[in-house]
Amino acid sequence: MSSVLPFPIPPSRTPGAAPEPPRAPRPHHAGHRERLRERARGAGLPNLPDYELLELFLFRSQPQGDVKPVAKALLARFGSLAAVLAAPVEDLVTVRAEDVRGRVKGVGAETALDLAALHEVARRVVKEEAGKRTVISSWTALVAYVRMSLQHEGREQFRVLYLDNRNQLILDEIQNRGTVDHAPVYPREVVRRALELSAKSMIIVHNHPSGDPTPSRPDIEMTRQVIEAARALGVDVHDHLIVGREGVASFKQLGLM
Repeated sequence: MSSVLPFPIPPSRTPGAAPEPPRAPRPHHAGHRERLRERARGAGLPNLPDYELLELFLFRSQPQGDVKPVAKALLARFGSLAAVLAAPVEDLVTVRAEDVRGRVKGVGAETALDLAALHEVARRVVKEEAGKRTVISSWTALVAYVRMSLQHEGREQFRVLYLDNRNQLILDEIQNRGTVDHAPVYPREVVRRALELSAKSMIIVHNHPSGDPTPSRPDIEMTRQVIEAARALGVDVHDHLIVGREGVASFKQLGLM
């Protein structure tokens, strides 16, 4: 006659055998990647906050581990998604983040290069859009392009957009890079380059790393010199744009030319 015990019988173990090791706790981020992908597919990418959009990209650069702390550390360090993508590779690799288990993870050289490549792709897309149309009549595309190129530059950069007789972009050329508050400009070189390219007009562009795009007295004087040198050779200067984090200033709209 069989009897039923009121408690389960533990599995037998060979005497002297080592006990089974305890199972490792499931990582807090387990399943997070697929949940985020599902949310992106359902709600749509435009509805994701910046750090989650950045996470989706980091998933590909860092196929294992929790990248949420890294994404948030990047945004905290540089201030915005646009600034993260525009950051120099050497600055990106210095970012470190600690997850909830105290493990430190960094961006790494490969991830930094991937982020820089993403920024270059975005810059070329915007440039292509600006170059498709008549630049002067496509103010929105022009401003988007110069902001993408210069808004987060840490040093002053002077560049010229050379245009043909239909105001189509021939070349966007960096004439000079400078310090945090000055980039030397040589009006004769600017105009000489226009003649080499058979450009009929140009738009001068430079940035203020301070963030404030308000023209300075030297900016105004330099613009006057370029206009005079260009006029003598039959080249028009349509505008001078100053790019800062706070916006874009147009000399023409401000009545400075």
